[in-house]
Amino acid sequence: MSPKRGDRVAPPATGSLWDLRFATSEAAKGWDELCRQAAANTLVAYEEMRRREVEQEPTTRHHQLKGRLATGVHNGLEMAQWQYEVTAGGRIWYLLDIERRTLWLKYAGTAHPKHTE
Repeated sequence: MSPKRGDRVAPPATGSLWDLRFATSEAAKGWDELCRQAAANTLVAYEEMRRREVEQEPTTRHHQLKGRLATGVHNGLEMAQWQYEVTAGGRIWYLLDIERRTLWLKYAGTAHPKHTE
Protein backbone atom coordinates (compact mmCIF):
# COMPACT_ATOMS: atom_id res chain seq x y z
CA MET A 1 0.00 0.00 0.00
CA SER A 2 1.70 3.18 -1.17
CA PRO A 3 1.39 6.29 0.96
CA LYS A 4 -0.76 9.09 -0.34
CA ARG A 5 -1.57 12.65 0.60
CA GLY A 6 -3.02 12.81 4.10
CA ASP A 7 -1.43 9.55 5.28
CA ARG A 8 0.68 9.47 8.43
CA VAL A 9 4.44 9.59 7.98
CA ALA A 10 6.10 6.46 9.37
CA PRO A 11 9.54 6.85 10.97
CA PRO A 12 12.36 4.93 9.30
CA ALA A 13 13.69 1.76 10.87
CA THR A 14 17.33 2.37 11.68
CA GLY A 15 19.93 0.49 13.65
CA SER A 16 18.33 -2.26 15.70
CA LEU A 17 14.73 -1.09 15.14
CA TRP A 18 12.29 -3.28 13.20
CA ASP A 19 10.36 -2.02 10.19
CA LEU A 20 6.59 -2.45 10.66
CA ARG A 21 4.56 -2.99 7.47
CA PHE A 22 0.97 -3.93 6.75
CA ALA A 23 0.58 -7.36 5.18
CA THR A 24 -3.11 -6.72 4.42
CA SER A 25 -5.40 -3.78 3.74
CA GLU A 26 -7.61 -5.00 6.60
CA ALA A 27 -4.67 -4.69 9.00
CA ALA A 28 -4.13 -1.09 7.86
CA LYS A 29 -7.81 -0.25 8.48
CA GLY A 30 -7.74 -2.02 11.85
CA TRP A 31 -4.59 -0.12 12.82
CA ASP A 32 -6.34 3.20 12.17
CA GLU A 33 -9.26 2.07 14.34
CA LEU A 34 -6.88 1.04 17.15
CA CYS A 35 -5.20 4.45 16.91
CA ARG A 36 -8.58 6.19 17.23
CA GLN A 37 -9.87 4.09 20.12
CA ALA A 38 -6.70 3.39 22.11
CA ALA A 39 -4.02 5.81 20.92
CA ALA A 40 -1.76 5.60 23.98
CA ASN A 41 -1.82 1.78 24.12
CA THR A 42 -1.26 1.49 20.36
CA LEU A 43 1.77 3.78 20.60
CA VAL A 44 3.22 1.62 23.39
CA ALA A 45 2.62 -1.50 21.27
CA TYR A 46 4.27 0.14 18.25
CA GLU A 47 7.36 1.14 20.22
CA GLU A 48 7.67 -2.27 21.89
CA MET A 49 7.36 -4.10 18.57
CA ARG A 50 9.96 -1.86 16.90
CA ARG A 51 12.42 -2.52 19.71
CA ARG A 52 11.74 -6.25 20.16
CA GLU A 53 14.56 -8.75 20.40
CA VAL A 54 14.88 -11.54 17.83
CA GLU A 55 14.62 -14.02 20.70
CA GLN A 56 11.82 -12.15 22.48
CA GLU A 57 10.75 -13.38 25.90
CA PRO A 58 6.95 -13.74 25.92
CA THR A 59 4.88 -11.63 28.30
CA THR A 60 1.19 -11.72 29.12
CA ARG A 61 0.58 -9.03 26.48
CA HIS A 62 3.19 -9.98 23.86
CA HIS A 63 3.68 -13.61 22.85
CA GLN A 64 3.83 -16.08 20.00
CA LEU A 65 0.49 -17.58 19.06
CA LYS A 66 -0.03 -21.30 19.65
CA GLY A 67 -1.09 -24.31 17.60
CA ARG A 68 -1.96 -23.77 13.94
CA LEU A 69 -1.69 -19.99 14.47
CA ALA A 70 1.95 -20.18 15.68
CA THR A 71 3.16 -19.53 12.13
CA GLY A 72 1.85 -17.71 9.09
CA VAL A 73 2.85 -17.18 5.48
CA HIS A 74 3.68 -13.92 3.74
CA ASN A 75 5.21 -13.64 0.26
CA GLY A 76 5.61 -17.42 0.19
CA LEU A 77 7.66 -17.56 3.41
CA GLU A 78 6.52 -19.21 6.62
CA MET A 79 7.31 -17.16 9.72
CA ALA A 80 6.58 -17.16 13.44
CA GLN A 81 3.33 -15.33 14.22
CA TRP A 82 3.13 -13.19 17.35
CA GLN A 83 0.34 -11.32 19.10
CA TYR A 84 0.38 -8.05 20.97
CA GLU A 85 -2.64 -7.43 23.20
CA VAL A 86 -3.24 -3.69 22.89
CA THR A 87 -6.42 -3.61 25.00
CA ALA A 88 -8.71 -6.21 26.59
CA GLY A 89 -10.09 -7.00 23.11
CA GLY A 90 -7.72 -5.16 20.76
CA ARG A 91 -5.01 -7.23 19.12
CA ILE A 92 -2.15 -6.98 16.66
CA TRP A 93 -0.94 -10.15 14.95
CA TYR A 94 2.32 -10.00 13.08
CA LEU A 95 4.81 -12.23 11.30
CA LEU A 96 8.48 -12.08 12.22
CA ASP A 97 10.63 -11.66 9.08
CA ILE A 98 14.11 -11.89 10.60
CA GLU A 99 15.96 -11.76 7.27
CA ARG A 100 14.40 -8.38 6.32
CA ARG A 101 14.08 -7.22 9.95
CA THR A 102 10.43 -6.54 9.23
CA LEU A 103 7.26 -7.23 11.20
CA TRP A 104 4.37 -7.92 8.79
CA LEU A 105 1.09 -6.91 10.45
CA LYS A 106 -1.50 -9.51 9.43
CA TYR A 107 -4.25 -8.35 11.77
CA ALA A 108 -4.92 -5.23 13.81
CA GLY A 109 -8.25 -4.46 15.39
CA THR A 110 -10.23 -3.43 18.40
CA ALA A 111 -12.01 -6.78 18.67
CA HIS A 112 -10.61 -10.24 19.27
CA PRO A 113 -9.77 -11.86 15.89
CA LYS A 114 -12.41 -14.28 14.59
CA HIS A 115 -9.61 -16.76 13.70
CA THR A 116 -9.45 -17.85 17.33
CA GLU A 117 -13.16 -18.59 17.73
